[in-house]
Amino acid sequence: MRTERGLTQRALAEPLYTAAYISTVEACKVQPSEKALRHIAEQLGCSYEELVSGRPAHLVTELRMRLGEAQRLLVGEEPAEAAVRYADLVRVAEGYGFGLELAAALTGRGQCALENGELERARADFERAEAVLAKEEAPFTQRVPAIRGRALTHLLAGELRYSCYLLESALDELNSTGMRDPEALVLLYTAIIAPYMDMGAHARAARAAEVALSLAPEVSDPALVARLHRGVARTLIAEGRAAEADAALTKAAEYYQQLQIRTELAHCHWMRGYVFAQAGDLAAAESALRTAREMLSSRRAGLYAHQVGVELAAVLQRQGRSAEAEALLQSLLSGLSAARGTVHEGGAHRLLGLIAERRGDNDEAEERYTTAMSLLEHAGAAGDFADVCRLLGDLLYRTGKTEAAVAAYRAGLGRQGTPGATTLGPAPGMPF
Repeated sequence: MRTERGLTQRALAEPLYTAAYISTVEACKVQPSEKALRHIAEQLGCSYEELVSGRPAHLVTELRMRLGEAQRLLVGEEPAEAAVRYADLVRVAEGYGFGLELAAALTGRGQCALENGELERARADFERAEAVLAKEEAPFTQRVPAIRGRALTHLLAGELRYSCYLLESALDELNSTGMRDPEALVLLYTAIIAPYMDMGAHARAARAAEVALSLAPEVSDPALVARLHRGVARTLIAEGRAAEADAALTKAAEYYQQLQIRTELAHCHWMRGYVFAQAGDLAAAESALRTAREMLSSRRAGLYAHQVGVELAAVLQRQGRSAEAEALLQSLLSGLSAARGTVHEGGAHRLLGLIAERRGDNDEAEERYTTAMSLLEHAGAAGDFADVCRLLGDLLYRTGKTEAAVAAYRAGLGRQGTPGATTLGPAPGMPF
């Protein structure tokens, strides 16, 4: 700092000290007193704290501004550049020992990896962010975004029960300790809707949506409000309330359009495609799903794009375009696996089974249904598992394999016997 300012050792030392003393300090041969350091800091034109810590006074402010810019790049048109920015911010924050900023950078980098479908890398960043915040003794509410991100990696990997466990544990922590933070609660209740729905726990999903909606007036973040409406739409779809679901998705899309959050906007198109498909408007469903897939592909959100592709293939198959649907599904399977998009991989095999059965290839259909059952059972996707059990049972019964058919039906009934139940114990408590 002295040389940057063009000062000699004598100029830095006078009038209280000598050039020789400054020389010994700079050579690390003597530990200067607080009085000496305060004198040196005054001569250098910096704060005593900056001189002692080595942290430039403006650095925290600069880091926070750069974190905001990286987040804007992530939600906008340049997610790849956002990943580069977050990686650099991790390095700088770690180097200077800024715990809170390091956790924010890790969470951001985790979001980038999550969007790219790099689930293990994302999970590692979210876990590390949680550990840093715990070490910094930050309030539990500050850990919620990282917990939600980690739970989402498990959801996308097909580990539905563990995803629920993480979110339920966080909700119980907030509720039992009286940390009533509406935004943290809404983030968690909204996040838990998807794994509940995939597990067939529709009653719990609806209750989570109800609680989140009751907290919405206390939430100021428009992106979070939009995410809430998108989550609620899924429960409305399950209840057959298609018009209300479409209204909720339209509202969410308006928010995302204003905020220019491209991935979330793509998810709205995705869900609207599902709504249209449920209502039987297959042309509108195809259009919405293709729009969503194109938007996600342009952002290199490969895993999400593959998941949308499976639902698009279902629409094509319902339109009688089986060959086109089969070709699409075959191309998608390479991007899905038991640890990456398990539920949709199971869905892809289910559809391929339907296509094979309709062209008379019962052996392939049986193989596809069996594979789908294995994947969906592992994921804990009860409703989808039961549906495939029914399809397999029907196929086996028609082909004279009565005992095997009964076993398939029983497997499906066993999962449907306790609707809305999970293996995780009591549902999370209500907020105070």
